[in-house]
Amino acid sequence: MNYNEEALKMHLELKGKLSIESKVKVDSKTALSLAYTPGVAEPCRKINKNEDLVYSYTMKGNTVAVVTDGTAVLGLGDIGAKASIPVMEGKAVLFKEFAGINAFPICLETKDVDEIVNIVKALEPVFGGINLEDIAAPRCFEIERRLKEEMDIPVFHDDQHGTAIIVGAALINGFKVRGTKLTDARIVINGAGSAGTAIAKLLLNLGVDDIVMCDIDGALDENSDDINEAKKALALITNKHKERGSLKEVIKNKDVFIGVSAPNVVTKEMIMSMNERPLVFAMANPNPEISPDEAKKGGAFIVGTGRSDYPNQINNVLAFPGIFRGALDVYAKEITEGMKMAAARAIADVLDEEELSVDKILPLPFDKRIVPKVSMAVKKKAIEENVVKKLSL
Repeated sequence: MNYNEEALKMHLELKGKLSIESKVKVDSKTALSLAYTPGVAEPCRKINKNEDLVYSYTMKGNTVAVVTDGTAVLGLGDIGAKASIPVMEGKAVLFKEFAGINAFPICLETKDVDEIVNIVKALEPVFGGINLEDIAAPRCFEIERRLKEEMDIPVFHDDQHGTAIIVGAALINGFKVRGTKLTDARIVINGAGSAGTAIAKLLLNLGVDDIVMCDIDGALDENSDDINEAKKALALITNKHKERGSLKEVIKNKDVFIGVSAPNVVTKEMIMSMNERPLVFAMANPNPEISPDEAKKGGAFIVGTGRSDYPNQINNVLAFPGIFRGALDVYAKEITEGMKMAAARAIADVLDEEELSVDKILPLPFDKRIVPKVSMAVKKKAIEENVVKKLSL
C-alpha cells in the first residue's frame, strides 16, 4: 500500500479526522430546554458556587488539549501551525480510540514562549490535561516547566516523556532477555534534544548511572564548547567518565545505543565496536540511524526503531493514552517522575516472561492489556505521591 497516497485520499474525503459529537439529542422542546436555556443555567450556578463541580457537570475531566506551535513535527521539522493540524488531529484520534479520552488540536501561530504559556494557561477551565506536542527544543523545556508550575492540571510533553517511557520499558524487557542488569549498562544516547534529554533523565531515575550524551559535535560534558544551558545541565548529570570525541569513538564498549538524531549516522562497524550482544534503538524517523539489517550484521542482539514495519517499534501510543487515563481518573495535578517510571514498568510488565524474545520486548499497540495496566499504575503512584486534587464535589 502507498500510505502517502491513501492517507491523502482519506484526509481529503473526510475533511480531517475529527468531529464534535453530542451526547444528547435535541429533538423536542423539553430536550432543548434541558440542553440549553433555561435548564443549563442551573449547572452554571452550581459551578459558580463550587468550581470543583466543573468536573461533575462538564467535559473537562475527560478532555485534553493537544498543543503545538508546529516547529518540530514528526520528521518534517518546522512546518508551521496549519500544516501541523493533521498530526494533532491524529493524536486526538489516538486518545479517543485507545483510552476513551476527548482531545482537541490547539495549533498556535506563534513561537513566542510567553505567548504560548499565556494562551495555554487561559485554556485551563475547559481542559483536564495538556499534551504538548512537536515543539522544538530548547523552547519546549521552558514552556513545559512554566506550565507545570503555573497550571493545576497535568502537563505532559509527549515527545520528551512518552518516548522516554517507552525506551525505559524496552530496556527493562531487553535486559531481561539479555540476562544482565540494566543498572550495570553502559549507554550512549545520540541526540541531546527533547527526547534524548528525557530518556537520559528517566534512565538515571531507573538506576542507570553510565550514560554519555552525544550531539552533532560528539560527547557532551560540562566543559564542552558552545553548548546551550539545557545541554550543559544535561552534561552535568551524565558522562561520569568525562569521555570526549565523536559518536564513532564514544560508542565503543557500550552495551546500548539509543538514537534520537538523524538517519544513517551509525555503521555496521560502529556496532561491532560495542560490547557483546548490544541493544540498538535507532529511532530517527522515517529513516533510522542504522537499518535493523545492518545493525544485526554488526552483532546487535536486540534492535528497535520508530517504524511499524520492523520488530520492537518504540511507539508513544503505548504510553500516553494510559498515562492520561490514569491521571484524569484521579484528578491528578501533575504527571511526576514517579508516575512516568510506574508507566514504564507497567508497559514492560504487560508481556509475560514467556512472551519475551529478541523481536518482542514491547507489546503491540493494539494489546488490550496496556491502557488498563498503565492507567492503574499511574493512578496508584499519583495517590501514593499525593498529587491528586482534593475536590469538594
